[in-house]
Amino acid sequence: MIRAVIADDEAPAREKLAKWLAEQPDVELLGAAEDGLSAARDIEQHQPDVAFLDVQMPTLSGLEVAAQLDPASAPLIVFVTAFDEHAVKAFDLNAIDYLLKPYDRDRFARSLQRVRERLQSHESGAPAVAVGRESVANCERLLVPDRERLQLIDAAAIEWIQADDNYIHVHTASKSYLLRRTLQDLLAQLGNQRFVRVHKSAAVSLAAIGSLSPLFKGDYEIQLRNGRTLRLSRRYRDELFARMGR
Repeated sequence: MIRAVIADDEAPAREKLAKWLAEQPDVELLGAAEDGLSAARDIEQHQPDVAFLDVQMPTLSGLEVAAQLDPASAPLIVFVTAFDEHAVKAFDLNAIDYLLKPYDRDRFARSLQRVRERLQSHESGAPAVAVGRESVANCERLLVPDRERLQLIDAAAIEWIQADDNYIHVHTASKSYLLRRTLQDLLAQLGNQRFVRVHKSAAVSLAAIGSLSPLFKGDYEIQLRNGRTLRLSRRYRDELFARMGR
C-alpha cells in the first residue's frame, strides 16, 4: 500500500483529492490537513510514502513544509498549485511532481502513476526538499518537537546548536529541543547568514556571541551573552573571525 497524506486549505480541493485517492486500491490516506503546520505534523506522525502539498497554505506553505524535512527520510512530494508560475518552472527543471489546478482525473492519474514508479525504484523526496529550500532561502522559522507535537520557533531565537550522533540539540534562551537531524543538514536549511560552525559538533548564532578568549594551541573560548561557554576549534577560527570582521 502507498501511504499518503494531503494538505490544502481549500476544502473542495482537499475533498476532491481525498476522494480520488480513496478510489485507488493501493493507496491508504492517513491524513488530510488544512494548513502547513498540520501537514508537517501529519508527515512526522505517519511517515507517509507520499505527501500532496498545496503550495500556498496558512502557517507554512507547501514549499516551507518541504524545506523543513530531512532529505534522507522525506517522503515523495507532489506539489499542488494554482498559479505559482515560478514554482512550476522550478518543479519542471528538477523533475518534481506537481499538479496544476484545476487538474482533472487524467492528470491526477499520471501523477499518481509516476509516484508508483518512483517508489518502485526507491527514489526519495530529497529533490523536493532541495527545491523547497531554494525557494525559501534562509529559513526564518524552524519546526521542532515539543512534547508530542511539532511547534514553530523563530530561527532568530536559536543561540547555539549541538550535535550528538544522529541527533542535534537546538538551544534557545528558554528551552532546548532534540531533533533527529545532522548538524550539516540543519545549517544548510537555516542558511549561513545567522549561524557559524565553531566545532565539528557545534554551531552558534553570531548574535549570541558575547566575547572570545584565547586558549592554547590556537583554540578560543566563546562566551555567549547568556553566560554559556563553548570551545572554538582552531579549524573553524578563521571563518568565525572573518564573519565577525576581526
